[in-house]
Amino acid sequence: MADRPVYLDYNATAPLRPEAKETMLAALSQPGNPSSVHRFGRAARLLAERAREQVATLVGTEARRVVFTSGGTEANNLALRLFRDQAGGASLIVSAIEHDSVLRPARALGLPLTEVPAGPDGVVRLDDLAAALEAAPKPALVALMLANNETGAIQPVAEAARLAHEHGALLLCDAVQAGGKLAIDMAALGCDFLTLSAHKLGGPTGSGALVLRDDWTPAPLMFGGGQERGMRAGTENLAGLAGFGAAAEAARAALPGMVRVRALRDRLQAALKGACPDAPVHGGAAERLPNTLCIGMPGVPAETQVMALDLAGVAVSAGSACSSGKVTPSHVLTGMGLPEAAAREAVRFSLGWETTEADVDRAAEAWTTLWVRKRK
Repeated sequence: MADRPVYLDYNATAPLRPEAKETMLAALSQPGNPSSVHRFGRAARLLAERAREQVATLVGTEARRVVFTSGGTEANNLALRLFRDQAGGASLIVSAIEHDSVLRPARALGLPLTEVPAGPDGVVRLDDLAAALEAAPKPALVALMLANNETGAIQPVAEAARLAHEHGALLLCDAVQAGGKLAIDMAALGCDFLTLSAHKLGGPTGSGALVLRDDWTPAPLMFGGGQERGMRAGTENLAGLAGFGAAAEAARAALPGMVRVRALRDRLQAALKGACPDAPVHGGAAERLPNTLCIGMPGVPAETQVMALDLAGVAVSAGSACSSGKVTPSHVLTGMGLPEAAAREAVRFSLGWETTEADVDRAAEAWTTLWVRKRK
């Protein structure tokens, strides 16, 4: 095996794109504060607004609709609080497979909450959503991600938005994992709020965005200056925003390359299934992100797989999260109806633009070696 480590954890954080790195280095050399009126401040402001335009273009909307945040978590929290505090929100309806940055604040907001499970394929059923909308106090907010971060299963967001609007509800779409992997058109999706994170598509950590369909003015989570039109106080992270914008532009231009990534994902899946035909592919029956494979190794805990693969030079993620030293099964997989035992055996391979055939073959060899050893 080659000495070069194999990184197959793009859904956790993608490598920094060269375009983003170059742009960030230039921004770090810019001394001005974007709020200053002198020439240095104006130059810094131009960098920030250029990034806003690039992010808006990624999702097919206007730059004025983009509110920069510190990441997807802040963006989701900002949208939920906007709904409660400014839209007269009466209830929340969220899918059981949402990211914790939606589920946890939704449970803490103090509004009536309905959690809608996904089917065995990892996709939320529109009939279940319609029933929840009928029963929920109005107005409601529906939270449905565009693509799941663990299984890659793509959700029926456009259809859900139409249902929500028919019931006088709004829809929040967490598109963090879909950004840079799928073409996104906010108008076609019909969502009222959409969230993004730079580091999932090749930008830096610490930058994200809340994109608004209408002219909402979210009450800030923090108070101070009037940055982001009064919606988010604090001097802008200029280098982070510049890197976000450059990554968004590069990711959009590189979308045709996801065909190659899909072929590599399918090659990996075929190799693992060839080694272990009983290995379940979670979300495999649904339309998925082209880079994502969530698969179980029967009888082998996910953490064992992750450690063994890491020792073999292959980086992947477990389908279970570790909190305060206690390993718990993935809420996404149990939200699909999987037994806890099966959920504890799942790992996620997520590929990207730098992934090669040699990388997936090496990952398949390492996974197969472990399976053969454990099976004996």
